[in-house]
Amino acid sequence: MEKNKPTIIFGPVPSRRFGISLGVDLSPTSKQCNFDCLYCELDKAKTVSKQTEVILVDEIISQLQIALAKHKNLDVITLTANGEPTLYPYLDQLIDKIDTIKGTTKTLILSNGANIYDPDIQKILQKIDIVKLSLDCVSQKCFQKLDRMDKRIAYEKIVEGMVEFRKKHTNQLITETLFVKTFNDSQEEIDGIYQALLQIKPDRVDIGTIDRPPAYDVKPVSYETLLEIADTFKGLPVTIAHREKSVQKFDYDEDQILRLLLRRPLSSDDIEHLFSQKSKDILKELVKNKQILSVDNNSVKFYKIL
Repeated sequence: MEKNKPTIIFGPVPSRRFGISLGVDLSPTSKQCNFDCLYCELDKAKTVSKQTEVILVDEIISQLQIALAKHKNLDVITLTANGEPTLYPYLDQLIDKIDTIKGTTKTLILSNGANIYDPDIQKILQKIDIVKLSLDCVSQKCFQKLDRMDKRIAYEKIVEGMVEFRKKHTNQLITETLFVKTFNDSQEEIDGIYQALLQIKPDRVDIGTIDRPPAYDVKPVSYETLLEIADTFKGLPVTIAHREKSVQKFDYDEDQILRLLLRRPLSSDDIEHLFSQKSKDILKELVKNKQILSVDNNSVKFYKIL
């Protein structure tokens, strides 16, 4: 990999919910987030309320144009971050520029939802084709223990903000709740989340549990628990998150594989359904040379940077 150059664009990668995704990392040089979730696949980090390391819009667009010219048949351009993408100070300008080059590919943002009660954030997110907001908790205790929110967040306004945003947003709104054993799987918390979702009225409700190596020592709930929760969320379009299989294979060279894994671990399923045989052979050599480590997490093999 080229040294000192931030990895802004990554992928394409298979998203288990959104198809083939080209990622845009709005915080490529460090984790900048207003949550420090126990289950996060990124390293532990102190929470922040704004970005202090900022990538310029023109640099993002320049790298995105190169990637779009190379990769066809994408389902989404995903705005994400090593942290929370709505903390990016030029998000409004960036979305406008992406809209001029994306063609028929949809835009998607993966947000923790913490800033959704901000009217300016609501206005910006209305421009995006698919908005995915996380809602792991409704109680202060849960927000503090599981999502480990920044003290400047008005947690009591989050659900209200999502309800308000739903009324304004004419495109697709998806919520995601990730259940963690002993943290938000009590009946009280489940009932609270359910009542909140009934008010929000999302187009789809994704529920899931930990499936990647987490930053902290926390455990997933069972699939049976997820089934039980889905059954109790009556009147809501609930899906239990699972990995979508890609029929499109990609050729990655050694540098591209390392960049992919630097951004996030890939499971054996990801490799099977995304990598061409040539790419798999390169991956095997990287593992053999100990540049990449394979680890087991809840009976699933993941590949990650050492």
